Amino acid sequence: MTKLLETPMSRRNVLQAATAGALTIAPALRAAVYAQGSDKPEKEEVRIGFIPLTDCASVVMASVLGIDKKYGVKIIPSKESSWAGVRDKLVNGELDFAHALYGLIYGVHMGTAGPKKDMAVLMNLNQNGQAITLSKKLADKGAVDAASLAKLMATDKREYTFAQTFPTGTHAMWLYYWLASVGVNPLKDAKVITVPPPQMVANMRVGNMDGYCVGEPWGHRAIADGIGITAATTQDIWRDHPEKVLGTTGDFVKKYPNTARAVTAAILEAGKWIDAGLQNKMKMAETIADKSYVNTSVDVINQRILGRYQNGLGKTWDDPNHMKFFNDGTANFPYLSDGMWFLTQHKRWGLLKDHPDYLKVAKEINQIDIFKQAAAASNTPVPKSAMRSSKLMDGVVWDGSDPKKYADSFKVHA
Repeated sequence: MTKLLETPMSRRNVLQAATAGALTIAPALRAAVYAQGSDKPEKEEVRIGFIPLTDCASVVMASVLGIDKKYGVKIIPSKESSWAGVRDKLVNGELDFAHALYGLIYGVHMGTAGPKKDMAVLMNLNQNGQAITLSKKLADKGAVDAASLAKLMATDKREYTFAQTFPTGTHAMWLYYWLASVGVNPLKDAKVITVPPPQMVANMRVGNMDGYCVGEPWGHRAIADGIGITAATTQDIWRDHPEKVLGTTGDFVKKYPNTARAVTAAILEAGKWIDAGLQNKMKMAETIADKSYVNTSVDVINQRILGRYQNGLGKTWDDPNHMKFFNDGTANFPYLSDGMWFLTQHKRWGLLKDHPDYLKVAKEINQIDIFKQAAAASNTPVPKSAMRSSKLMDGVVWDGSDPKKYADSFKVHA
C-alpha cells in the first residue's frame, strides 16, 4: 500500500494539513477552544450505539477514561443487539452516533440497506481484526482455507450456509470477496444468512451455519469453545482495510457540527491511547470484557488484540497486522477511496443496479473537513490525499481512480 502519511509530522504540519493553514493554535489549546466559546459543542451529552465487539473499544474508552470531557461532551455508550437495530435508532434519532459498519452507513445513504437517509462517516474507528470462521466439522473434512473449502463444496453437493452480520456491511463483503477468489459465488453456490455478531458462536454450535465472518472476539471465541477454526483473517484479504466507522446522519452533522467534531476528536484520542502500549491494551481488554460491553472473558479479547493468533488446528503466529485503533494516525482517516470500494462491491453483488457517481457519493458521506478539524484538536496526523492505493488478496490494486471499470472487472458477481 502506498504510504501517504507524513510521519513523523511536526505539530505545525499537523495543523497546516488539517486546516489548510487556517489555524496556528497548538492542538491542546485548540481542544480547549473547541470546548468553549463559539465552537462549544451544541449538544453536550450524546448517545453512541455500539455492538459487543472488540472494535467498539475506542468509543467505550473515550467515555471510561473521561477523554470526552476534555472536548466538552459526555459520551453515553449504548449497547445494541444488532446492526439493523443500530441502523433504525440512528435513522430515527434515538442514537446520536454509532460504532457502525462502513457498508451500513453507505447502504442507508443509498437506500439499499433500508429507508434512504443522508448519512455521514466522521472517522474510521479501526483497521483489520475480523476473521472468517469455518466449523470444526468442515475442518475435519479438510476444509481449512478457501481453496480446500471450494474443493469440498464441489464434491459434496449439499447446501452450504454462511453467515454475515448485515447485507451491505463489511463482513458480507469480506466473506463474498474471499469465496469469490476461489470461484465460489456466494449468492448462487451457497445460502447466506444474517446473524448479529454476539449470536454467531451459539448458532454455529447448534449447526445453523458452516462458516461465518464477524469481528473479534467472536472468531477467537469459536476456537476457545472448540467449535470452529480460523480459515482467514480479513487483513489477509486486505491489509489495513477500513472496518468500523463513527457514523451519524447527515442532518445531525448539519445541526451539530461542533458536537460532531468534539466527539470525533475524543475518540481519536482514545484510539491513540489504546495503541500506545501493552499496558493500555490490557486495560482496554479488561474494561470491554465486562458484561456492560462485550460480555466475554478477557483472554478471548486480549490474545488477538496483541496480534497473538491461533487457528484452532495447532498453528499459532504473531500477526503484525492485527486490529489497530490509531496505528500512528493511519487507521482513522475516512479515505474517499475506502467508501468508494464498498460501493463497487455493492454494485458487484447486485445491491446497486446501476453505477452511482462513486466519488460524489463518498464526498457526500465522508466528512473530511470535520475529521481534519478533530485531527488538529487531537494532534492526529492526516494524509496528503483523500485517496489511497491498496493491493487485495488477489493481487488486484484498488486506488479509486476508475471505480466503474473496477466494479465491472470481477469474473464472479451477481
